[in-house]
Amino acid sequence: MTDIKGLLADKNDESTLIPEVNVSEVPSLKMQGIISGGMIPKIDCCVEAVRRGVAKTCIIDGRVAHSILIEILSNEGVGTLFH
Repeated sequence: MTDIKGLLADKNDESTLIPEVNVSEVPSLKMQGIISGGMIPKIDCCVEAVRRGVAKTCIIDGRVAHSILIEILSNEGVGTLFH
């Protein structure tokens, strides 16, 4: 949980949320500069958890009321899902 919507294709535009990422895509996203700055440690933790056996991880916006419930109980979710 963080204070942004999730992984954004353009860090200055929340409408560019990337809803789902395969962990194998992460190195390429880093090289493209899409994953940078403070998102690197967050995403590295998500990737490490998946590689160690967690089925899915998610970065969600803690500013959204009930964001955890929305993520768990909806088909769309509210953040970026890593698998």
